Amino acid sequence: MLNALKPQAEDKIVRMMAMFRDDPRRDKIDLGVGVYKDASGLTPIMRAVKTAEQQLWMAETTKTYTALAGDPGFHAVMTDLILGDAVPRDRVAAAATTGGTGAVHHALELIRMASPLARVWVSNPTWPNHLSIIDHIGVAQSNYRYFDSDSCAVDFAAMMADLEQVRGGDVVLLHGCCHNPTGANLTLPEWQAVADLLQRKGAVPLIDLAYQGFGDGLAEDSAATQLLAAQLPELMIAASCSKNFGIYRERTGILITISPDTATSRLAQGALAHLNRQNFSFPPDHGARLVTMVLSDPALRTDWQAELEAVRLSMIKLRMALADALRAETGSDRFGFIAQHRGMFSRLGLDEAAVETLRQDHAIYMIGDSRMNIAGLNAATVPVVAAAVARVLGR
Repeated sequence: MLNALKPQAEDKIVRMMAMFRDDPRRDKIDLGVGVYKDASGLTPIMRAVKTAEQQLWMAETTKTYTALAGDPGFHAVMTDLILGDAVPRDRVAAAATTGGTGAVHHALELIRMASPLARVWVSNPTWPNHLSIIDHIGVAQSNYRYFDSDSCAVDFAAMMADLEQVRGGDVVLLHGCCHNPTGANLTLPEWQAVADLLQRKGAVPLIDLAYQGFGDGLAEDSAATQLLAAQLPELMIAASCSKNFGIYRERTGILITISPDTATSRLAQGALAHLNRQNFSFPPDHGARLVTMVLSDPALRTDWQAELEAVRLSMIKLRMALADALRAETGSDRFGFIAQHRGMFSRLGLDEAAVETLRQDHAIYMIGDSRMNIAGLNAATVPVVAAAVARVLGR
């Protein structure tokens, strides 16, 4: 039987990780893998998370299951963190998932269950796994233009022109903040225009919120999600705790749905529990428990927010430093957009040949479309990267 399987396409990021690991050069720089790193190149455990883990180790008395949809306390603190008071809680359903990726997967399965003919609209470009999961589940998909490669900014006019083709019942996948892979985000007035279009078309937004707190701040990064939630009858949110809590390997995420009424919300809650049961039965709890403890304890929450803010500001500082260094090396403002973008990623606008030259000649690794992880930089590597990019460009 197994010999009938077809070879699967290799994941480009996983392949790049292997290439970087096997590269013997001591001065190699990893700007590809989407993981936050501090100035020393490590992904630290956040202070509040470590304290919560120690408290949990002392207090935990059982490892038995929670509930099919996960612990209600986790649902409550995450809903408050993301939605605030934007919607009544009787319209909200939620399920803990295996990371933000699991939440995206569940959301797409839920779409297929509820409306098999629905089409999912995805930004071009987007996180590659969005497209892979959509294809794997078998949901119809279309792209809408999002990023202008010449200006390295959102092409909002093209985006709205494409979304005019959306039909009632279609789903539009949106990045809530810190767009991956570009780092270019909509303004709040543009988000309002998107909300108006979705309302007029009768389409449902699916928001991937993977980086809350990494862009302009915790509240600012959820503002677009809250705007849509307050104005539209239905909404889905796939959120990750990997980045803002630094618990990547705990695979902690949540899928939140907003329904037009309480009865529909109950249906959604039952469907979410059913999806958990079919995919992995009960969700993992350790990471979710730590998040719940941090967000429920005033002292831990204050410390977590302070450390998260320091992480956010460090990435903005790196963005500004890289933009300045590239301006000095190239004699132009071609890369000024880097300082304006937010989150972990930006696309430099280099072709694949230039990216390959950076890898071969300078031991600098990034994704083939020139997406780079800003958090992979530090004060010492910023000038190195800037000089290498300038050389590749022939300056």
